[in-house]
Order: sequence, then C-alpha cells, then structure tokens
Amino acid sequence: LKIKYPTKIHLLRGNHEDKWINNAFGFAEECNTRLNEDPGEPESVFNRGNELFDWLPLAAIIEDKIVCLHGGIGSTLASLEQIEAIQRPLEVIHEVSTPEQQLVVDILWSDPTDNDQELGIQPNFIRDPNGTGNIVKFGPDRVKQFLENNGMSIILRAHECVMDGFERFAAGQLITVFSATDYCGRHKNAGAVLDITKQSEIIPKLIYPLNNAEHN
Repeated sequence: LKIKYPTKIHLLRGNHEDKWINNAFGFAEECNTRLNEDPGEPESVFNRGNELFDWLPLAAIIEDKIVCLHGGIGSTLASLEQIEAIQRPLEVIHEVSTPEQQLVVDILWSDPTDNDQELGIQPNFIRDPNGTGNIVKFGPDRVKQFLENNGMSIILRAHECVMDGFERFAAGQLITVFSATDYCGRHKNAGAVLDITKQSEIIPKLIYPLNNAEHN
C-alpha cells in the first residue's frame, strides 16, 4: 500500500520494528522457514527488512492538532522538537545509557496509566518485570501538559490490545487504537480503525472477530 499510494500511506515505527525483538519473537524463524534463508546473511530478507525499520519515522502530526506515535510519551518526551532531533537510521537500544536512548524507548514502549486517577510516572511491571525503570506508564497530567506545551489536541497511539479496538484516556485527550482482532487467537477483542473527519472529529470503525457469529 505504501508503494501504491506513497503520499497517502504513512508508516510509523513501533516496538516490533526492531532487530532484537524480531530475532526473539518469530520473524527470523519465519524467514528461515518460509524462505529457506539464513537470517544472519547480510542480504537476507530479515536483515533488509530490519534495515528498513531503522529508517521509519517515530511520529506523525495530522492537521497540526493530532500527534501519532506507537507507545507514548513516557517520562522524557516533552516536545516534538525532541523527536525531530533524533537521527535515522536508528537502532533501538534496550539497555538504556543515554537520554536519547531513553526517549526512543519512551516513544516505542511506554503506556498510559491504568486510569485517569493515576497521575505522574508509574512503574510498568508487565513490560519491565525486572524493574529497570526504562519502560514506564504516564498519567493523564503528563498527557495534558505535553499537549499544552506543543499546541496539540490529541495523542493517538497503539501498542496495547484493548477489548473494543479503541480506548480513551486523559478525558479523551489520548486514544489507543488496536486493529488486530482476537489478538494472538485468545483475547476475543474487537479491532478498530479511526476515521478523522474534516472537522477533526474522530470516529471509530469497529472490526469484530470472525468467530463472533453475531457480527459476521
């Protein structure tokens, strides 16, 4: 789709566009099985795909109002200029040792807190079971401050399977959208895409799992 509609399809980097993750979670194995290739070869599909991922942008802005990124703002993202300053190609470093490495992890891996009453920066025990503090949850107060500082209205992000395909946070100032139905074949969740009107209204379009006969 990106090749066919280059000015209409915009690809953003997520936490799985990462060679380390793709080695550990099946992409390397799938290239080996389906293509009969050694993923370690420099010209392998695996390596060339991951080289492409290193060039993908980390964020996009719609109509000067809506910020799109994969994970969130974490503990360190305060301005859009910080994202613009990140040089590509970019390798994601998980054992963080610099402010920029932390910023990238925040953008790709962080989540909102569990509800609008949990403020500030909280531990993210599911994604950071070892308690390194690199992957965090951010509260609605962080969302509000970030949007005010940057003259934006809404953050759109993905990264989490939500049961209705989309979920509002921070009194609607952040929306999670997740398009994969029945994630991993066991969550029974709906998926969603978001339609943004010319008046900047955001209208969710739901996609139901195929085994849900009621909605087939």
